[in-house]
Parts: sequence; structure tokens; C-alpha cells
Amino acid sequence: MSEPLPRQTIRELPDVLISQIAAGEVVERPASVVRELVDNAIDAGARQITLRLLGGGIRLISVEDDGCGIPSEELAVALKRHATSKIVSLQDLESVATMGFRGEALAAINSVSEMSLLSRIEGASSAFLLDGQTGEVKPAARATGTTVEVKELFFSTPARRHFLKSESTELAHCIEAVRRHALVRPEVSFAIWHEGKIVAQWRSHAGEAGWNQRLADVLGEEFVASSVNIDFRSGPVHVRGRAGTPDAARARADQQFAYVNGRFVRDKVITHGARSAYEDVLHGHRQPVYVLYLQMNPARVDVNVHPTKIEVRFRDSREVHQAMRHAIESALAVPRAQLLTTTSAPTQASTLAPTNNTWAQRGMAFGADRLHEDPARAMADLKALWSTPPQVEEESPAGFYSSKIQLQTATAVASQGEHEWPLGRAIAQLQGVYILAENTQGLVVVDMHAAHERIVYERLKQQLDTTQITSQPLLIPASFSATPQEIATAESCADVLMQLGLEVSTLSAKTLAVRAVPTSLAQGDCVELARSVLAELAQHDAATVVQRAQNEILATMACHGAVRANRKLSLDEMNALLRQMEATERSDQCNHGRPTWRQVGMRELDALFLRGR
Repeated sequence: MSEPLPRQTIRELPDVLISQIAAGEVVERPASVVRELVDNAIDAGARQITLRLLGGGIRLISVEDDGCGIPSEELAVALKRHATSKIVSLQDLESVATMGFRGEALAAINSVSEMSLLSRIEGASSAFLLDGQTGEVKPAARATGTTVEVKELFFSTPARRHFLKSESTELAHCIEAVRRHALVRPEVSFAIWHEGKIVAQWRSHAGEAGWNQRLADVLGEEFVASSVNIDFRSGPVHVRGRAGTPDAARARADQQFAYVNGRFVRDKVITHGARSAYEDVLHGHRQPVYVLYLQMNPARVDVNVHPTKIEVRFRDSREVHQAMRHAIESALAVPRAQLLTTTSAPTQASTLAPTNNTWAQRGMAFGADRLHEDPARAMADLKALWSTPPQVEEESPAGFYSSKIQLQTATAVASQGEHEWPLGRAIAQLQGVYILAENTQGLVVVDMHAAHERIVYERLKQQLDTTQITSQPLLIPASFSATPQEIATAESCADVLMQLGLEVSTLSAKTLAVRAVPTSLAQGDCVELARSVLAELAQHDAATVVQRAQNEILATMACHGAVRANRKLSLDEMNALLRQMEATERSDQCNHGRPTWRQVGMRELDALFLRGR
């Protein structure tokens, strides 16, 4: 057994050591310094920011801006701990609108490097240079603005320097830090130099078009082409930006940028809300791409959570989660086929349907008539999938879901030559699996089962939305051991649970009992469902768990109800399926996230046959 350490005297730490300890929270690597200095430049109103690096930022970091500058008498104060011009009271702290505000960054950086500050304000006779080590201030030459030079980072704390990666890795992190600023500040131009060579540059852009141009400059034209615009308001939250289509999803979550009032953040509420919007349109474990800007009252978000200011806390996380989810869902709901042509195409059910009054005509479009269906009849339609299909095809809405699906007879399509349908006109069926269609861009290939599966799935979801979530009492309540958090959530959110069709009561200090579950989920694991809902309710919005479970059932039902492979379709049936795809939300992917159709352009077809060469 080791000997106890001798008692040490309690004493105050020197200011230098305090600053170096605090620097460990603010300055993790060169990219941390870059982020803090660029934040200050933006707060100063800069319109041009230049970053110069040596050794990946380890030997030199220099940030030049054309902002308002710092008066000479305030230069020395700027390097003191907790000195800032951003806030003066607690009320200012609770509604921060600037990028920086804690007054820690410059002091922390100065304590672990050789730092100098050169600045000039408008109307001053000259600039003034402050040596961070000696505190000496002397006149110097510079235009209006500020230059901060940081040399030999972590020279005074060599142990910290050993934890840095290679120069190329640190350089990549520095560039990424500037990219995050560039995505949210199109009116500011950025330039990055490394070892005397420019490695990245983004010119300023003005107006609404400037946003898309900056996104194209930073993330590439492909991102803009494969994403949809978002402009959504929900109460006090305004969400705008661009969200990638499911086809643009990536293996890694390396292109997910979220900003709150202009500040890049990493937040579980935002990430979960965005991911939930992609639930039934992403294949496997693919990660969506997006650049989203949340605007809200600064008093409703706490940015003073961590010295790095990359984490935030919302006053009402549920409203943010719902706003994020609904913003992306509504943007992705528009079928991509509608964007293929600029010519007007009719979208009303009466225009798309044939004149004869068949049951297929009633089941073709998803318009106002469906919204007024009898809820009991709608639920009967859902159950029809599980029954044995009739031998004789009946003219009833339930027949829409039988295994012998009859698609709408689109006899009127051929006579409507003045319209250019986005997915074109069917010309053939390939191997009983794919539909080949011709449009103005070239050839369209459709996976008929995947496409019809999505159509049936969306109809089932909308029919279920017309009915309330009814609960079914359990004959024998299911009890389970619960954590203190689960018990507290069940007691505080009893009303919300009842709205979701769940009845969860407390049996003892460590036990909960499930007494009722949603009728549509009565055959599932009620304990697992209750645990999932309670966990989700404690973090986000529990309604997503119930909806996810219901959607899984509906997806299975839709898969059984969709037209099967090797089913021979007439041209009228093929055209009817194409028209349904154009009118159905999220019809670009099936329920499992696989694409339902692909466009092969004339240029690609010409390349196959070397035409024009």
C-alpha cells in the first residue's frame, strides 16, 4: 500500500498558470485559435479576412481583417482575462448576438504562444502594435482593421504540443474552421495561405443568390444540384438553408452543418431532428447532408454552455426538434420529378384521371376527397392487406391494396399531347421489373415495385392520420424495472403518453407498468415500446417513436400491397403509375430508401454510342 502524500498548503495559483489552465479549454489545437480569431474579426464588421499559416498553424497563425479596429488605449486591456466589449451585464449574456462574448480567447492564446496585436481604427493617424509578452505598445503601419499574429503555439506548454498531429492534419482542421464561417457569411471574402501559397479562397457574394453561390463555392456545384431549398417557420423558429436529397447521402456525417443565429454548433436536438426527417427515405446507415440556419430569439438559446461556444442549450428543445424535422420533411416531400421540366403539367386528380367512374379513378390521386374519408373505412382499408385477396376484383377502395393491384387506366393520357409529363410516357416493360419511359431529357427507368410500394405507403400513412391514436388496454399489465429518470418522465408526462395511446403508471419506487398501448402496435413488445418512448420523451419528441413504429408496420403492409415483379402491365397501367409517382410525396425513394427511378439523359446515351465524336 502506497504512503499517503504529505499535506500541501492551500494557496492561490499565479495568474500565468491560471491562464494556461484555462487555455486548455479554449485552445485545443491551431484550428481553435483560428476559430476564435475569425469570430472576433466577424464581430468587428470585417468584409475581408485573410488567414496566413506556417507549419499547419503550429509555427504561425496570422488573421488579418478590415474591421473597425481597436483603439490604442484598449489594446493592453484586450489581452486580459474576461475583458470584452460584447457584454456588460447579465441581461446581455442571456441574449448574446455576437460570435464572441466570454473575453477568454485572446488571454488564453497569449498565455501559450508568442502573440502580437496590430490594429488601427478609422481616422487614427497610425496603427499601434502590442507585444503580448512585454505589453509594449508602439506605432506601426497598417490600414484600418486588425492583424493578430500567433507564433509557436504551445511553446510554453511543451507537453500540450506533443498531442498535436502532423502539419497536414492541423492544416486541414484550420481550413475546416474557416469553411464553417464561410458557409454562413457569404458577404465576407476569405483567403487562406499556407507556407506562402494560397490553398483556399472564397469571394464575397451579395443577395439571395449569394447564398447558393457560396454553398457551391465551398461544398461544390454537386451539393447545390442534389439538394432542395428550405425556408420554414414554426413559431419562434425560422429554418432556412439546403438539405441534400436521399440520393446525395454519404457514408460519413462529414457534410452536416447546422448554425444557430449564425454560430456553427454541434447539438443532439438538431442532429436528431434532421435525422428523423430522413427516416424512411435513406437506405441503410447512410448519412444525410445539409447546411441549415436556425434563426430565433437569442434569449431562447443559451450559448454560454462551454468555452468553445460550439455547444448550445435551448429553452424549448422540442420546438427546435419539431421545426427542424418538419422543415426538412416538407422540403423532401416534393417529388424530384416535378423539377425535371419547366412546362406546366396538371396536378389535380380530375385532370389526371380518365372519364369513366371506376374504383381505380377514385384511388388514383391523393386529393381532398381522401381527406374526408370515413376513419372506420380507412382502418378497414388497412386491414384489407392481411386478408385473403378475393378471386374477383371488386370495384372498392379496399381493392387498391389487394395482391392483384389494378392501376388506373390512363386512357386520357395519350390524348393530352400538349403536356410534357416530368416522368414521360411509358414505352416498354423490361424483364417484368422495370418500366422504360421517354421524356424530354431522354430515358427514364422506373423500378415498378419500389415506386408503387411508396405510393401505397404514403396513402396508408395519410389514411392513418385521419384517425386518432386509439389505445388498447392490456389484459395483464406488463411491469418492468425502471430507472429513476424513466419513472420521473412517466409521472411528469402522463398526459403526453395518453395522447400517444400509452398508459404507463407507477407500481413502486423502481417499477412501472404498461396498462395500454396504441391499437396498431398491440402485437409488439409493449415494454420495449414504453422504454423507447420514455427515453425519447426525456430527450426529444416521443411522438416520433410511436410514429416510427407505426410506419414500420405500414411499410410492411405497403410492401405486400404493391405490384410485384414479373407482373405484366399494359402501357396504360404503366402511364398511370408514372402519373401517381409525380403526384405522390417522397416518391423518389421506396420505403427502404432505395431509388424508385433514374434519369438517363441524351448526352449519356450519345456517349454510349460515341455519337458526335
